[in-house]
Amino acid sequence: MAIARLALVMLLALGACRAQPAGPVAVLQVRGFGEIRIELLDKLAPRHVANFISLANARFYDGTTFHRVIPKFMIQGGDPNSKDADPSNDGFGDPGYFIAPEFSSTPHLPGVLSMARRSDANTAGSQFFLMTTGSESWRPKLDGQYSVFGRVLSGQDVVDRISNAPRDAKDRPLENVVVESVRIEPAAR
Repeated sequence: MAIARLALVMLLALGACRAQPAGPVAVLQVRGFGEIRIELLDKLAPRHVANFISLANARFYDGTTFHRVIPKFMIQGGDPNSKDADPSNDGFGDPGYFIAPEFSSTPHLPGVLSMARRSDANTAGSQFFLMTTGSESWRPKLDGQYSVFGRVLSGQDVVDRISNAPRDAKDRPLENVVVESVRIEPAAR
């Protein structure tokens, strides 16, 4: 009995020691797939986090789709053009402005949230991508070239399932993968 009590106390103590996210948390609800919880790394990329929070609070992302999905690489979303009925313009939208890059040495490991952009590093606006499980071979092409600003806390299985959705030759899902909402939970400080 004493051993069982000791084990229970140790389990409770370990649970209490779990690190709370240091930054705000974005909660993405994806229709038919579930929830993705992402810690936003405001100390690593403050402009990108502030931009993402501003767009989320304005409900900019609500109704957008993950318009590009590649297994063992990433899923990309955040394009306002993906809300319309014309898939040919997906991947070309922005919020009407760009933000300067905030490159870091943080590696693009599975679960990383990073800002998408065109070939010019100064063209990030609203589009983002989440790295999938098995994406490690892509790191040399991404590290130090794209602005990391978050990491998945829970829902990596959702990210991976989205990446495996049937897709066309341009990596667009055959059926829309809709982001129903993005809500921000403040940092637990």
